Amino acid sequence: MLKRTYVLLSLALLIIFSAVGAVLPMGEHQALAKEKHKKTLVMGTSADYAPYEYIDTTKGNKIIGFDVDVANHIADKLGYNLVIKDMDFNGLVPALDSKRVDFVMAGMTPNSERKKKVDFSNTYYQAKQLVVTDNPKIKTIQDLKGKTIGVQLGSIQENEAKKIADKVDKVHIEKRNKVPDLVQEIMSKRFDGAVIEDGVAIEYLNKNSDLSAFEIPDSASAGSAVALQKGSKLTDDFNQQIALMKKNGELDKIAKKWFEPKSKKKAEKKSIVDFSTIMPSVPYILKGIVTTLKFVVVSILLGFVLGTILSLCKISKVKVLRWGADAYTSIFRGTPLILQLLIIYNATPQLTGYKIEPFLAGVLTFGLNSAAYVSEIIRAGINGVDKGQREASMALGVSYGSMMRQIILPQALKNILPALMNEFITLTKESAIIAVIGTTDIMRRAQIVGADTYRYFEPLITAGIIYYLMVMALTVLGRMLERRMSRGD
Repeated sequence: MLKRTYVLLSLALLIIFSAVGAVLPMGEHQALAKEKHKKTLVMGTSADYAPYEYIDTTKGNKIIGFDVDVANHIADKLGYNLVIKDMDFNGLVPALDSKRVDFVMAGMTPNSERKKKVDFSNTYYQAKQLVVTDNPKIKTIQDLKGKTIGVQLGSIQENEAKKIADKVDKVHIEKRNKVPDLVQEIMSKRFDGAVIEDGVAIEYLNKNSDLSAFEIPDSASAGSAVALQKGSKLTDDFNQQIALMKKNGELDKIAKKWFEPKSKKKAEKKSIVDFSTIMPSVPYILKGIVTTLKFVVVSILLGFVLGTILSLCKISKVKVLRWGADAYTSIFRGTPLILQLLIIYNATPQLTGYKIEPFLAGVLTFGLNSAAYVSEIIRAGINGVDKGQREASMALGVSYGSMMRQIILPQALKNILPALMNEFITLTKESAIIAVIGTTDIMRRAQIVGADTYRYFEPLITAGIIYYLMVMALTVLGRMLERRMSRGD
């Protein structure tokens, strides 16, 4: 019975995954260049920094922008294909340090702190620092007295904001992971302004007539450079290509394409809720279902198998096994899930040298975490089986393994199925956390669409509906299994 139920559960989950996978193409969150060359370079970037790098969600998954064009040109001249990996901006230097990527282009300014960990090429673009605001009364940094300004976490703009706070009284600084988050905070009236580089700010100023900007006086010249691994042989090659592009006008040509000011769009009166604005991007969000289902199915199977083993250790007569299983459960239940995810993702390369991929890091984290909870559920189920059956089995000479496999576990599983399905549902909902390491699941895609359209309610509600339908499917699956297992009663 146990084996049959396990197989049924696995098959059902895999069928759901396969069905969706067959309907929707796999959503790769990386741009693959044409296989023109034999060698490949991996570029790390944060694709939420238009016009440097971003995704036009109405057209697909491809990452485009100024940095992408420059990187493609350099890679082609050096004889490499280019692969682009998207991740949070504050994870780019760690990714380079752990050799997950060969170089980083993300409008990144070389500063002394970053230079301790990575090398930089010569600058390929000089930018200015602006204060972007929707308050027409804020025209100088003195007008920021008593105001709240935002900056991107880990960016060069943090220092500029601190300089403003040193000069002007009662300036409160808030940090966010992404530039679109800063603009959204301004539009939501939580921030009075944000420090943003001119090349990036111009994209928002072009699209929104409510926003204005002024240059920060005496701000540091913020040049963008390519970040490379310490001691990389590519540094000289990149410097040569950047010099050539400046000399032959290729850089100016690309900069004009992306940074040339455009006429501002007139403010349009939009409904508070308008799903028509994100309809062209809905297919992009739906493609995240494949990634989410693939992740959830593998994590559930890993958690169930490992949880079963742990539960047997907990009821074992061997003290070391009981102690080890209890310690395991205590650690994974006693620490935040996101902490476990970041440790596995970021610490693995540092400790072992193995460049663990985001998907594998997520599966390991959720599988190991889920196993701690599943082991407690199964242990409770085993203890709930009448002890008389165990005593009778032993009296009849049934081996321990056969007794657990054929008599105890099938009955325990039948009793705990609702609790198990609840754990799987919880895992499905919590899978949205993997967005923080750059996996393009449903949640990550909804955030990207929100950043692209400046409307967050609609894409997040769309993501919520998708998660709800997935949870309902699991709930129905659980009830079907319960009915199937109750036929023998």
